[in-house]
Amino acid sequence: MKSHLFGHMSDGTAVQAFSLRSSTGLSATIAQYGARITELLVPAAGETRNVTLGFDRLEPYLSDSRHLGAVAGRYANRIGGARFTLDGREHRLPANDGRNTLHGGPGGFAYRVWQAEPDGETIRLTLHSPDGDQGFPGALDAVVEYRLNGDALVIDYAATANAPTVLNLTNHAYFNLSGEASVLNHVLHIPSSRITALDAELIPTGEIRDIAGTPLDFRTPTAIGARIDQPNDQLQFGGGYDLNYVLADAPRAAPALAATLSAGGLVMAMLTTEPGLQFYSGNFLSGVPFARRSAVCLQGQHYTDSLNHPAFPTTVLRPGERFASRTLYRFGAG
Repeated sequence: MKSHLFGHMSDGTAVQAFSLRSSTGLSATIAQYGARITELLVPAAGETRNVTLGFDRLEPYLSDSRHLGAVAGRYANRIGGARFTLDGREHRLPANDGRNTLHGGPGGFAYRVWQAEPDGETIRLTLHSPDGDQGFPGALDAVVEYRLNGDALVIDYAATANAPTVLNLTNHAYFNLSGEASVLNHVLHIPSSRITALDAELIPTGEIRDIAGTPLDFRTPTAIGARIDQPNDQLQFGGGYDLNYVLADAPRAAPALAATLSAGGLVMAMLTTEPGLQFYSGNFLSGVPFARRSAVCLQGQHYTDSLNHPAFPTTVLRPGERFASRTLYRFGAG
């Protein structure tokens, strides 16, 4: 493992980045700011290819709101109406996506400097989130560990709290396997026939919808751009794919296949213990250097807005419990 100075926060705090490398040539760089994946280098077709969007220094991230490669928390994805009720008490949160809260709020985990603890072939990052942080109850201690295992990047999440709270952690890496300007030619496979249906604000209605035979069905590997502009309310609401696919009715004990993405002679298999997969086709990316639909996100997480839908898998974390989750991205030729 190697480390280098990534930059300084406005208050002078130094931010480090750490580089991991496996025996197969896979390499990942992780920065303390947002516990972000800033670079992921994969051997492909006789070259080494960076397959994730990011920057090589801190400064561009400080003004970036796209959560590039960051750990989203305390609660990933959207919370409808920027509020939720836990144990009979309503909690109001800052809205940063219309009237809703997105990825933990405007001061979420993506904008914090995590404490780094390099340990051999693993980089361990920790963050203390105090009671009331961004409106969430209970003090929370979160841990994210990155390691390379041969041809795979493994991400382990853990957390404990001193009072009842809610938690939904994921990594918001944007992937482009080919290095081309668009990902519409990437072929995607998602072994799920159900989504949590959304309203026009991209908030779940509570319906678990069967998508068999629709433009949302990727059980047969299909190019992302093949049906992205077809008439479908779920595509129209998000300007493309921005959907939670139902993988299971509860977290799994071991990672299971959630998606396979292929392009440019490279295949990425994504596995997770989480019950949901968020597939986002980069619809809101814009400008230089990352244009619209130039990358995709495949995020293992709980269903969007689970805390406001009792029928969805619970995201409540109570004192004495330990949250644990694993997601991995495995690369190969194809």
